[in-house]
Amino acid sequence: MWVWPVYGLMERLSDIQKSDVLIVVAGMDAALPTVLGGLVSQPIIGVPTSVGYGVAKGGESALKSMLSSCSSGLTVTNIDNGYGAACAALRILSHGTKL
Repeated sequence: MWVWPVYGLMERLSDIQKSDVLIVVAGMDAALPTVLGGLVSQPIIGVPTSVGYGVAKGGESALKSMLSSCSSGLTVTNIDNGYGAACAALRILSHGTKL
């Protein structure tokens, strides 16, 4: 598992593209899953985070941003549901071995 800050995204894109499934945790305007959706072909699971200030409203803004994303195939969990994202990723990965 790797964690990349947004400012280092393009420098690490080749490493990111080696993953089979991406779990992307983002807060505030939650643009990162949409940006990655335009750069990679892997399944992306977005996890809105409750961390933020101002109008972030405990993650509601991030959740709504991910749900209204124009990135095709983006799956979104509930706010702070990293466990649910990991379970979904496991299902995606284990299903691929049955094909």
